[in-house]
Amino acid sequence: MEVKAKILLAEDDYNFGLVLKQRLTEAGYEVTHCSDGDIAWKSFQKSVPDICLFDITMPKCDGLDLAKQVRQRNDLIPILFLTAKGRDEDKISGYNHGCDGYITKPCSIQELILRIEVFLKRTRPLNADKKKVFQIGHIFFDYNDLKIQNSRGTALFTLTQKEGDLLRFFCENVNKKLSRQEILYNVWGKDDYFMGRSMDVLLVKLRKVLGVDTQIKIITFHGAGFKLEVPEG
Repeated sequence: MEVKAKILLAEDDYNFGLVLKQRLTEAGYEVTHCSDGDIAWKSFQKSVPDICLFDITMPKCDGLDLAKQVRQRNDLIPILFLTAKGRDEDKISGYNHGCDGYITKPCSIQELILRIEVFLKRTRPLNADKKKVFQIGHIFFDYNDLKIQNSRGTALFTLTQKEGDLLRFFCENVNKKLSRQEILYNVWGKDDYFMGRSMDVLLVKLRKVLGVDTQIKIITFHGAGFKLEVPEG
């Protein structure tokens, strides 16, 4: 299996760290698990990972100090804190030390993986050959220009950036059922009530736009997710 990314995990709870490493490894990641901040810092200096997952409360060097050391060396690498703490002052302190987000323990592995994938997409350069024009039934979506076109290249609609981001994610996963959480994390970077409402509004617009081809549908699975359904062939 191809390694998706290298993860540096600093977690002093041995059992939790072991389970986390196993689940992330099964998901295709290469995980280096360190039991305290000092060991994690030495590991970071030897081999820079693609993303860091740090517990806040650890012996010798806690997650906050470890994040500060990493930021002095690297401004771009994503840092997520794994913490049982939920107080606002803890979060503010974490952001001041350079973290990009929080996962509260005990955490959903699925949610953690989605967060990891979102941050990796933000920090990794886009592949030069990444598809920018998608055929959807009898119409075409040009992501560069955010335009919906017919087969003659005539522009039918122009989308906003966020509408384009949402449609692009559907096009990259055509005929695949996607959960609300998966869509929100990949397009908005987080899952909350307000982002969810924003997505619902954009879906109304996209259904109208794609309705120029009656074979194209955005299917709703109530309480579960959505699917961009496009006839094959």
